Order: sequence, then structure tokens, then C-alpha cells
Amino acid sequence: MDFWINILEQGLLFGIMVLGVYITYKILDFPDLSVDGSFPLGAAVTAAALIKGIHPIFAIFLSCIAGMMAGAVTGYLHVKIKITNLLSGILVMIGLYSINLRIMQKANVPLFNQKTIFSIGIQPIWIILLFALFIKILLDIFLKTKFGFLLKATGDNPQLVTSLGIDIGFTKIVGLMLSNGLVALSGSLAAQYQGFSDIGMGTGIVVMGLASIIFGEAVLRKVSFILPTTMALVGSMLYKMSMAFALKLRFPTTDLKLITAVIVALALALNEKKIGASIKKIFIVGGECPVTNTKSIKNIS
Repeated sequence: MDFWINILEQGLLFGIMVLGVYITYKILDFPDLSVDGSFPLGAAVTAAALIKGIHPIFAIFLSCIAGMMAGAVTGYLHVKIKITNLLSGILVMIGLYSINLRIMQKANVPLFNQKTIFSIGIQPIWIILLFALFIKILLDIFLKTKFGFLLKATGDNPQLVTSLGIDIGFTKIVGLMLSNGLVALSGSLAAQYQGFSDIGMGTGIVVMGLASIIFGEAVLRKVSFILPTTMALVGSMLYKMSMAFALKLRFPTTDLKLITAVIVALALALNEKKIGASIKKIFIVGGECPVTNTKSIKNIS
């Protein structure tokens, strides 16, 4: 039972980060690599705040503000200085590494003796679930507002938005701020949940977020009434479940990066229906198609 609860806790915890990645990659169509720095930024700000005796809730708020500032810098580099979106994220990610070290003063800050949001006597699963559902509902409501539709239109058809006299640069900056704010919030909760803040805890966050989004869509895309934000949260739990099973099968921890790459590849294959098509071909026509006529092949399928 503890195994499944742990998966739920981590899946929902990192699911908040996945919701942030969803804003940039799926809505804005912006490959934002700065989230690899925003996640440990949230953890670093929280660690520094808790050590100084600041309340955990206020520490989370400060982390969100810091993450939003990082997103604003990424947006400014792209919109105002005209640096490509990919390079803008990389520059901010590199810069945040040094900033995070300055905030924490060292590479690892233990928080076991500090009062955190999980020190109030309530089971962590309920606290994390409350945060995840609250953020998801707020995001769903926001995406149904006028600015939310504008955000979607900016990612889908920026030329149309520009022709309407709307500044898509401002929309992109706000979207990046929201995304990195959620990622930093997730980092803050992760630091309090794990009991430490580490400079390397953001490594691979982008890959994890993308894999989770793709997983959720591959599994639930045919269910019309499920919202994309729900798919993202479910995908995060599926990703954590696959990692947990890999560890349960006693794969060495040194292979986790390889396992992550395989998971992402499988998720991409599922999303493109290549695995399903291959299985269908094997079972229906025996792996080889003896018919050369296209109509015959369609009839067999």
C-alpha cells in the first residue's frame, strides 16, 4: 500500500510541474528549457526562506514569484532581444544554476530540522492532492477566460492574433511566467517533501514533463470528456509508476537515465500509434503482408 501511496504523492507533486510544462509546450508551442532551472530555483528559495524562519506557505509564495521572474527573463530575451525560443531557455537555465547556488550558499541544503508544510500532522498525500487539484482547477478556469483563449490562439495561430492588433509578445511573456511559476511551486513542494534542496534536482525536468504529457495523451486521448490538464496529471503518475517499477525490478540507479530515455521513446511511439499499428500487423497479417493489392490490404485491416 505504501508503494502506491508513494507513487501518487510523487506523481501529483511533479504533476504541478507538468502543468507548467503543458502551458509552454502544448499551448504556446514554446520549447522552454528554463524550467530545468526554475524547478531547483523554487527549491532553493524555499530552503533559504525556511532556514531564516519564514512560514512554509509564504516560502512557497516567494518561490512562485521567483519562478515567474525567471519566466519573464526568458520571455524578454525572446520577445524583446529577438533571441530564439530554444536559446532563450538555455541561457536562463545556465544563469539560474549560479543564482541557485548563490541562494543556497552550497550545493545541498538539508531541511530535516526545519518546519515545513508537511510538519502539521496531516498525511502528505492529502496536502499534495489539495495543491494539485487546486492548481489544476485554477488553470482550467484561467484557460476558459478571454486571456486564456488568447494564450491558446497565440500558440495555434500567432499570425491571426497579430492581425487582430494584439501584442503576442506580451502574451508569450505572461504564459512563460505562469509556466515557470508553477514549476517553481512544484520545486518548493518537492524540497519540503524530500527534506532537502539540491542544485541538481532540476536535471531532466523538461524530459519528465514532456514524457508525462505524452503518456497522458496516449492513454486518455480517446476519452473526449477528460480535460488536457487531467491527462497531464495522470501522465505524471504513469511516468512515476514506470520509474518505480523499474527500481522495483532492481535495475541499478545508474540506469535511471537510460530507463527515462526508453520511457520517453515508448510514450512517443504510443502517441504516434506506431506500436499499435505494428501489433495489428503482426496479429492480423502475420507480420508480412502476402497481398500486394491496396484494396485487399484495406479489407484485411
